[in-house]
Parts: sequence; structure tokens; C-alpha cells
Amino acid sequence: MKKTMLLVLALAFGLVTEQANADFTFGEPLNLKSVIPVLDSAHESMNCFSGDGLDMYIGSDRPGGSGNYDLWVLRRNSIDEDWGPPENLGPAVNSLNSDAMPSVSTDGLALYFNSDRPGGYGRHDIWMATRATKDDFWGAPVNLGPKVNSSSSDADPWISSDGLELYYNSYRDGGYGSGDIYVTRRASTSAPWGEPANLGHVVNSEYDECDACLSHDGLLFFFSGTYYGPVRPGGYGGADIWMTRRTTVSVPWQEPVNLGPKVNIATHDFLPRISPDGSMLYFTTLTVGTWDNWQAPIIPICDFSGDGIVDAADMCIMVDHWHTDYPLCDIGPFAWGDGIVDVQDLIVLAEHLFEVYPSAETVDVNETDDGGQVELELGKLLVVTLESNPSTGYRWQLIENNESILKQFGQVEFKPSETSEPPMVGAGGWEIFRFKAISAGQMTLELIYHRSWEDAEPLKTFSIQVTVN
Repeated sequence: MKKTMLLVLALAFGLVTEQANADFTFGEPLNLKSVIPVLDSAHESMNCFSGDGLDMYIGSDRPGGSGNYDLWVLRRNSIDEDWGPPENLGPAVNSLNSDAMPSVSTDGLALYFNSDRPGGYGRHDIWMATRATKDDFWGAPVNLGPKVNSSSSDADPWISSDGLELYYNSYRDGGYGSGDIYVTRRASTSAPWGEPANLGHVVNSEYDECDACLSHDGLLFFFSGTYYGPVRPGGYGGADIWMTRRTTVSVPWQEPVNLGPKVNIATHDFLPRISPDGSMLYFTTLTVGTWDNWQAPIIPICDFSGDGIVDAADMCIMVDHWHTDYPLCDIGPFAWGDGIVDVQDLIVLAEHLFEVYPSAETVDVNETDDGGQVELELGKLLVVTLESNPSTGYRWQLIENNESILKQFGQVEFKPSETSEPPMVGAGGWEIFRFKAISAGQMTLELIYHRSWEDAEPLKTFSIQVTVN
């Protein structure tokens, strides 16, 4: 009934084309031993799914393989069934050397992986096996050639869902660190791959980046550091998992953010993988010689108002911003949105109606803190309360904020100073801004109090230095 009501409401508003970028969080990680008992974390990690979610490809050194490390597949008849035992892809695909890190195309007809078998151009190369139909056996792998592969090590391939982008890690010369992430593109699935491009200093650092993973819509990109090399600062221990976004597939990637302490712990966390429907994150940890595989649900944040419950107030906020580029409400069909605030978002909202959100701890500041500093822990809310009288035409406006560190949470609230109901016309009060600490870092938060239509100096300003730990 909830979904039906919201769908009817959605049809009255039509569609929009603005890009949005919603918030989401991760649920408590669950060890895959209890979910997929046929996976042996001592020998293998989850590498990729087929587009329909019915095949899972892994690299493993379990007994029964052809070489040091082989490619295997697990199958199931429906997404509600348990996975069957791993099946070796056989000597047609696997070599006597190491074959690992498989990534399968959405149609299931092309399988990319890295191998140190003979016939390559460097220590490890990217190879591809194909088949005519999903019922056929895989053909003999072919090397992607000297344009994609280098004389160094090229590994960890990830093919985009449209088959037009291939991301991978390379230790070739000319990078920002010892190992960087590159992408090669092509105009069609039958066209040759183009010259590889480094993802640039926004994604890559002077340290190692690897384990590329792209969401099905191509708008979310996960990667990690290496457990055997130097790792980028700002994390929680050894190798950490990071994420970056883009609003369309034709624009650059944004500043990466650390996935935080729910996913990353004091040891090594790496090899992020995402389910085809975008509902689950998979990753691997290494703790004092022990390997473990985990899954963590990806959960949209539907409490737009920040009042602790998903209810009619949140529905009204979504409706109010139906034809605007309001990032908070784009929560479907993926938790990070699809660029359109539409029926997909209402469906997700309906699924979460009346859920109670735990209240986040807050740090409160006001005008007496202007020019000062404040420290926040990840996940806490910074609440900024500033005197205001909108009846005069003056309002506070946010002019500087790093949303990769501090994300505005909910709508700006006006709290009148009058306690009578209704408040006296023209009475002043306070404007309340809420921001959630989503990533470690330092930044400046600045607001001005002005009339938006006047080309004049603001009547008041407020600035504070924020450090998120």
C-alpha cells in the first residue's frame, strides 16, 4: 500500500534530468563464512559477479587447479539460492602460472584477468577469454597487447558494464606512485582499446592504488591500497578502501573519501567489490596472517529531515525538490542515486518508511565561535545555530564547504524566538544548519548573512575551521 500511494504521487510529477548525488552508509559487515560457506578465505576472495548475479568468479590457489593460482566459478540458479561449489575453468583458461583477479562482462561473454604466463609484455599482463554464448566453454585467452600492457606489471582489471572502459593497476613509468590506476577506453565493444590514461592525482597518490571496482551505472568507483606496500594517509591502519564519485560517465572523478571505520579497521582492508544491484559491498581483510572475506549492505539515507525517523516529513521534502537538483533525495535505484529524483526514489523511500534512525552525536557551535576551530569524529553532526530574521530579507547562505569531508544534512531549519503559536509576524530567531562528518580531513566552513538580491557586502559573516578525525 505504501508503494502504491507513492507511485501514484510520483506519476503526478513527471521526470527530471538534473544530476544528483545522494548519501548512503554501510551496514555492519558480516563474515562470508556464514553466508557462502563454500568459499575458503584462506585460499580465495570474491572477485566479481555476472550481470544477472548468478555466476561468481574467483581466483584461488585451492587444491585441484592447473597452476599456482587459478580462475574458478560458483553458480546458482536464482539469487535466492545458495552458491554451488567452485568449478575450475579448466586448462583452456588457466595456465601453469598464476591467473587471478577475474572481471566478467555484463553479458557474460568476455572474461578479463591478469596472468604471469608466458607470452606477455611484463611481469603480469591483462588477458581476455571469450565465448559465443553463456552455455559455451571459454576459449583460449588472448593478451590485450602492448598498448594496454607494459613492460612492468599490469593487473587487477575491471570492465565497465557497457564494456567501454577497462580499469586496472599498473606499475609502469610515469605514474604518481609506485602503482597507479589507469583506464583504457574504446568506442564500441568491437573496437580496439585506446591509449591507457592515468586517473590523475585526484585518485592516484604517491602511494599504491589498486583493486579497481566500478558500480554498474559507472558513477561510483572503489579502490584500495596494497597490503604489501606504502598506503595513502588519512586511513585507519594498513591498506584501506576508498571511494570516489562522478555525476556522469563523461566528467572527472571527485576527491576520494575513506569508507570509514565501519569498513576499514586497524589492519588491512582491500579488494572492494560491489554486487550488480548495488546493494552489497564485498571486501577482504588481512589480520596477523589471517585472511577473511566480508560483506556489508549499502544503505540509503532516507531521513532527509534528520529527525530520526523516515516519515511524511521526508516524503514532503522529496516532493518539494522533485524538479530540482537536490542531492539528498536521489536514493534510487542505487543507494547513491541515478541522477534523477523520480519514481525510483519514492520506491526506495517507501521501503524505508517508519524506520527509526539512531540520533547522531552532535557538536554545537554558534556566532560566539566565529573565527574559531572545532574537532569532530566521523559520523558526528556539526550543528551551526546563527541568529536570523528572514522577514527582513536577510538569510544565512553557505559559501564555503568541502562536501567530501562535511556533508550538509537535512534542510536548513528556522527556529523562531517567539514561543507563541503561531509566532509573531516579523519575529526573529535562529537558522540552524546541520553537517555530517563523512571523511577525515581539515576544511573551512563559511557562511554569510545577506539579502541574496543585493550586490552589497554581507551584514554578517561566520567562519570556522573544522577538523574531522
